[in-house]
Amino acid sequence: MADSYNCTECKKTLYGQKYILKVENPYCVECYEALFSSSCEVCQKLIGCTSKDLSYKDQHWHGDCFLCIKCSRSLVDRPFASKDKNPMCIECFSNEYSSKCHECLKTIMPGSKKMEHKGNSWHENCFTCNRCQQPMGTRSFIQKEANHYCLPCYEKQYAKQCVHCKKPITTGGVNYRDQPWHKECFVCIGCKQQLAGQRFTSRDDFAYCLDCFCNLFAKKCAYCTTPISGLGGSKYISFEQRQWHNDCFNCKRCCVSLVGRGFQTSKDEILCPDCVKDF
Repeated sequence: MADSYNCTECKKTLYGQKYILKVENPYCVECYEALFSSSCEVCQKLIGCTSKDLSYKDQHWHGDCFLCIKCSRSLVDRPFASKDKNPMCIECFSNEYSSKCHECLKTIMPGSKKMEHKGNSWHENCFTCNRCQQPMGTRSFIQKEANHYCLPCYEKQYAKQCVHCKKPITTGGVNYRDQPWHKECFVCIGCKQQLAGQRFTSRDDFAYCLDCFCNLFAKKCAYCTTPISGLGGSKYISFEQRQWHNDCFNCKRCCVSLVGRGFQTSKDEILCPDCVKDF
């Protein structure tokens, strides 16, 4: 029973002495401070049992030592920030490290909402539409030159209207014959597939994909009967109201190519000179 009143570390009696319990083990003040007290970050002295221990992220200070590293004001019971483990009052931290609003040029205080875009920062209420002056908040916006616009204002002031649907074109779009189109509106008049990014042609002011144009208007090869587009510089042979793909213009009997060579016809057949002799 008497042992419970001796210091757990040095074994000295604690009768009539101040002591501290830690996990139900008694310690004299000297042993407790040596074993468990922290050292002050500023003065490097132990923070005794009778002193207030101010701690932040494994750092400890005496109350009198807990000062702003810049202006030396006490940070006890005041909001503060830390930079490289050095405590600073909010005013000094903001002046030193916080972003400046691109609009009003004032400091954006830590903890306050801010808007960021392309490396610049704004107070929430300073980031406004250049036309209606309303804060953007979480709304989508478009930047034009150095100004920002909410979508409704941008459409009213700048956006072109699609010649097909008459609605504003806010992004992308296609220009055809000096007229603006949405990509999804610029489609083949035949099959309705989008034409943006692929080859197409036109007839009577209507745009066609190559497949539809060939199927509707191109001449048919006399040999394979598929369309001859003639587009993009592709070559074909024409003779007496008939046309052939270059690859299809061959002797009917020996299949030799007749492109650039003499040939003769026999009824609907085309023949090379050698096959004509044999015939």
